[in-house]
Amino acid sequence: MLRNPLGRFRLVAQVEGASYILLVFIAMPLKYGIGWDLAVRYLGMAHGVLFIAYCLALLITRNVVPWRFPRMIVLFVASLVPFGTIWADRRLKEEESELFGNPTSSAANPATSEA
Repeated sequence: MLRNPLGRFRLVAQVEGASYILLVFIAMPLKYGIGWDLAVRYLGMAHGVLFIAYCLALLITRNVVPWRFPRMIVLFVASLVPFGTIWADRRLKEEESELFGNPTSSAANPATSEA
């Protein structure tokens, strides 16, 4: 996954998406349900940093992967919707396999290929 720019973007997207889900479905109910705002304070800050990392990774990946502007908008909007990055990751995984090959296959990994 970390062997190419698209794989690195997918990893950042997964972590950012997980932080957003935790923020919306765990930290926010804790804040408004029992008045414990520490979860939102710390998880919100972490999510903000991860969101910035996601946006930067999107721009960096765009320099390597031939995405058009509408595709960039869809990926940006996916980060604003809970579970959006999970939806996008399914498509990006297929695209990564097409562009960079499948690193787990025996053809791409000479150590696992038969002699």
